[in-house]
Amino acid sequence: MKNKAVRLYGKNDLRLEEFELPAIKDDEVLVKIISDSICMSTYKLLIQGQAHKRAPENLATHPVIIGHEFAGEIAQIGSKWRDQFEVGERFVQQPALNYHGSLASPGYSYEFCGGSSQYAIMPPEVMELGCLYRYDGDAYYESSLSEPFCCVVGGYNAMYHTNKQNYQHSQGVRPEGNLIILGGAGPMGFGAIEYALALKNRPKRVVVTDIDDARLARAEQLIPIAKARQAGVDLHYVNTSDLSDQYQYLMNLTDQHGYDDVFVYAPVKELAEMGDRLLAFDGCLNFFAGPSDPNWKSEINLYNCHYLSTHIMGSTGGNIDDQKESVQLFAEHKINPAVMISHICGLDSIPEVIPNLPKYSAGKILTYPAVNFPLSAINDFEYLSTTDTIYADLYQSLHQSCFEHQGLWNAEAEQILLDALVKDQ
Repeated sequence: MKNKAVRLYGKNDLRLEEFELPAIKDDEVLVKIISDSICMSTYKLLIQGQAHKRAPENLATHPVIIGHEFAGEIAQIGSKWRDQFEVGERFVQQPALNYHGSLASPGYSYEFCGGSSQYAIMPPEVMELGCLYRYDGDAYYESSLSEPFCCVVGGYNAMYHTNKQNYQHSQGVRPEGNLIILGGAGPMGFGAIEYALALKNRPKRVVVTDIDDARLARAEQLIPIAKARQAGVDLHYVNTSDLSDQYQYLMNLTDQHGYDDVFVYAPVKELAEMGDRLLAFDGCLNFFAGPSDPNWKSEINLYNCHYLSTHIMGSTGGNIDDQKESVQLFAEHKINPAVMISHICGLDSIPEVIPNLPKYSAGKILTYPAVNFPLSAINDFEYLSTTDTIYADLYQSLHQSCFEHQGLWNAEAEQILLDALVKDQ
């Protein structure tokens, strides 16, 4: 069958192409892609090309379909899996396979499996690991966002604290503790704030830092301090570029106790080192941000590591349990993942979007590979409804829907977009 997809041939070599998709084998599943949210990891794949740890060696001759945060419907089922899936049902997929030590992953490593595509063939290892499963939610974008959000959940679950009496570690962030998210006024940071407020054993204080007033203002608009207060959390948004003594100011917020849990959400040397300085006794620092440079380094205080039991770890991705927890939180309306989305676009816009992804650090870009549609900021829908000659009516409808949902993308807006464009393309 004919298929359109965005494929990577090498470093900085993305191509939107139409090609023949082979028939599926008995141990494979064909899926129709409806939504795919774009991750900064895809940008790192683009700029590294074959040097990326997940990219195959024969990338130039067997290009991979990019995109790993995708959702859609089951289109065809190989005989081995027909008792587990039904044609037409919606799915969730977890790209972090960790299959027999391999780093292969949808969106990075497979010639016919990725989210920037109309269709994808799910390889047998995805089903064997239970990484493709049914989704009963109303919106495709929520299924897509369950992947990046599960990375946030995984980051929290990976945190730990020590016990000097018996050396048993306590998993997770410290209940009633001080938590700080450095560089946190971006889409993943928004998810991290939301999750902190939804935790059963939540911290008493959450501090979010950034160096951009506009990003911090958007964070406070989407997740107000009053909302945190209702959850019993003392929430602070801090622009550290305005501070003469950043360390002292942030420490004062904890009454000089320091931070039990520190997340570093941007790969900035000074940020990582500040996080290390801010650690309280037995404090845990999670270097969550993934740098592109394999030789990226930062200094840590080993004196504090020895005497104050501070510890540093990193987490990347999430697992199936993290993703299932994310989906459940969405279904129970304890988390609104739409706070992460700032832009939408169609398949035709992806090759231009990926190389410029660092420009859109304030929010995630949600793509709909089933349609062609220009990259559009949700905040610009109203303006575009008066200036765009092709999609004016559609922009007006999308603006009205988002306006009625606190300015956020939502299931109704998604359906409006699909109803307007899928039938015509």
